[in-house]
Amino acid sequence: MTSHNTKHRIAIKIGSNVLSRKDGSLDITRISALVDQVSELRKQNYEVVLISSGAVAAGKARISPKGKLDVVSSRQIYSAVGQARLINQYIIFFDNHNIPCGQVLTTKENFSTRYHYLNQRNCMSVMLDNGIIPIVNENDTISVTELMFTDNDELSGLVATMLNCERLIILSNIDGIYNGNPSDKNSQVITEIDTQKDNIEEYIQSSKSSAGRGGMQTKYNIARKIAEEGVEVIIANGKRENILLDIINNPNTLCTRFIPSSKPTSTVKKWIAHSESFSKGEIYINEGASIALKSDEVTSLLPIGITHIQGVFEAGDIVTILDEKGNQIAVGCTAFNNEEVEQLIGKSNSKPIVHYDYLYID
Repeated sequence: MTSHNTKHRIAIKIGSNVLSRKDGSLDITRISALVDQVSELRKQNYEVVLISSGAVAAGKARISPKGKLDVVSSRQIYSAVGQARLINQYIIFFDNHNIPCGQVLTTKENFSTRYHYLNQRNCMSVMLDNGIIPIVNENDTISVTELMFTDNDELSGLVATMLNCERLIILSNIDGIYNGNPSDKNSQVITEIDTQKDNIEEYIQSSKSSAGRGGMQTKYNIARKIAEEGVEVIIANGKRENILLDIINNPNTLCTRFIPSSKPTSTVKKWIAHSESFSKGEIYINEGASIALKSDEVTSLLPIGITHIQGVFEAGDIVTILDEKGNQIAVGCTAFNNEEVEQLIGKSNSKPIVHYDYLYID
């Protein structure tokens, strides 16, 4: 049980399979049960931000498109109809507890610049400060394939780090990460993962969930990254009764917990850590610079270590930093445009091309 003096901020991601019935329609009873649990968590002094899938499932249950639609068009119309229905259900159930909630629709592009990132963070922070539960979902009506999140697991990771949450709870339709195939009765849930020393890649199943876009590999990759940034990540079965209250109040609840790193990560570095897909260019560095960046010393990327660059970028853009063999070793926010970097390559006595404060080492 938590102290009633301190507010604890947590992010809860509710997956498509948790909110869908077997026929693909929206499970209203499940939403109601989860809202009841969130209400109880608020009484225990938890600030909650929800990242909720389910819009497409809600839309599918209501409309039958004329003719065959392509994947993007079908997602767009199902989510346009379904998102309104989904948020309406949340509003009705939270109203029963006298708790205000609000809709936040976002896209991957909204995380691509520091300006938009801070704008979103401010919006959700103000909501939480005023006792409003943000219900976040990707805006599938305008997202096209190459600009989409892998799924809402990726979005939930971004939201959890952006809002400095203590915990991210990812609710799926299985109890956690297993040490074998979940359908094998001899397989067991791995209850604790320390990202600093445990390597469980071999156990991850590559099969994807039927309703969602991501599989357990995606969940593991995101959970690992978020835990390394200092947020405890829990993967659990959202269809189990009272799962949220059990996770918070009963340490023996069946789930997979990722132990958070104790090394603090700045909010700027957290943003950069999730920005590699927005990279505008590549900076290739020599072996000496590569060793320096990977060391435990505080090191910025200096022009003397650069061998060549690719791409067109402006000061403030995200760039990928690669070693001589083409392996990515870092992501950073450049202080110069590509033409300026070109002029500075190999020179000493210059300002850093990417300052340590704006550099995330993979």
